[in-house]
Amino acid sequence: MNSTDQKTISDFGSQWTTFTANEGYYGSVSLLQDIFGPLLDVRQVAGKKVLDIGSGTGRIVNMLLSADAESVVAVEPSDAFYVLQENLKEYGDRVLPVKNTGDAIDFHNEFELAVSIGVLHHITEPAPVLKRMVEALIPGGRCLIWLYGKEGNELYLCIFGLLRLVTTRLPDKALFALAELMVLAVDLYIFFCRFISFLPMRSYMLEHLGKLTRENRKLTIIDQLNPAYAKYYSKQEAFGLMSSLGLVNVRLYHRHGYSWTVIGEKPVN
Repeated sequence: MNSTDQKTISDFGSQWTTFTANEGYYGSVSLLQDIFGPLLDVRQVAGKKVLDIGSGTGRIVNMLLSADAESVVAVEPSDAFYVLQENLKEYGDRVLPVKNTGDAIDFHNEFELAVSIGVLHHITEPAPVLKRMVEALIPGGRCLIWLYGKEGNELYLCIFGLLRLVTTRLPDKALFALAELMVLAVDLYIFFCRFISFLPMRSYMLEHLGKLTRENRKLTIIDQLNPAYAKYYSKQEAFGLMSSLGLVNVRLYHRHGYSWTVIGEKPVN
């Protein structure tokens, strides 16, 4: 693991041991379906053995279990692992927490579904992680990932790309204080999006960010400004990431016009 990946893991550990709650829409099955889009009906999670890579505080794991997954192996390398254990203890042995990086797991032909949501774009070399995810699937099992998108984020990247040159170097307290101020601007932008149809990222603002609590909006802002590494994938790059591993029936969904959900299947033969 290189120093950038180590720094990113540390950044997320600090963030998620400060912001530990996953309440409301932020942790709901409705949001999970929004992430899946037309690629996967959330009802198909029921009864499945699932692998989740980069589980953080357990938000996605909770969604999967609330959607009646039989069990979930939750892989998290940062100090958020201990928050995850606390947040998911009500599920008992339906959850197996694993404190490790995704490229170091060793499962073979065990899971019907493997997911990594909001994680791979923070890893400098995601292919080894995806390789492990595919190895962990049974033949015919599905792998689903969600990535930041390049298309639809051009204006955003001009602004936040420059801002990240500063914010990735800020102490946590300063970063969290800045995010508190930025929530005010986001709240105002969401208000205008309700009345002005041509504003950039309007769908995302109204159909996702506007449904979150104020604290979760703040956390979403920190997600953008805090990690040492973040990559925004083009459609071609997102497709190539999955298809290069031998997955078949690879399909993409341009979620809210700013991100990519990608799904593929492990060949049966």
